Amino acid sequence: MKLDVVLCGVGGQGVLTLAALLAEAGRREGLTVKQGEVHGMSQRGGAVIANLRMARGPVGSDLITRGSAEMILSLEPVEALRWLGYLATDGVVVTSASPVRNIPDYPQMDDVMAALHGLPRAVVVDADPLAREAGSGHANNVVLLGAASGLLPIPEETLRGCVADFFQAKGEKVVELNVRAFELGASAAAAPAA
Repeated sequence: MKLDVVLCGVGGQGVLTLAALLAEAGRREGLTVKQGEVHGMSQRGGAVIANLRMARGPVGSDLITRGSAEMILSLEPVEALRWLGYLATDGVVVTSASPVRNIPDYPQMDDVMAALHGLPRAVVVDADPLAREAGSGHANNVVLLGAASGLLPIPEETLRGCVADFFQAKGEKVVELNVRAFELGASAAAAPAA
């Protein structure tokens, strides 16, 4: 078993938290995990990307080569499109439909959605409203982890447990809202497309 995931988004969205959650889930399942990340101008709303590689055996590098990722897990729809060159031909894109318009020439959303829905395998979830429904607009990263959970070779119980443990130090209320965010994302991804 091998899993290469490109995680991407915009500074402040929780890309690195998402990568840490997924990496911990892989470790709990006995996988070898390597993670690399690029912060760039993330504090100013710039792009953030993390490479996460997991396997049952050795993993030689934390870098994912072009055309080899099984998944792009994106917190921002344009960022998902930016990293498509890294996706394997049979790979899947899991992304939020909620834009972060951090550049003056941000593309028209109709064009972005058409490009995403035109991909062979894509799961597009409107993560921001689901995060707010869970109790915090900052939980969109956990919503996306839930949305990706059915496509990952890691049991949902393991992923959910990692979410609960990760936020435990912040109190039970924060744990509950993040577990709820995970569940809302999983339900949204499992729902038939409208």
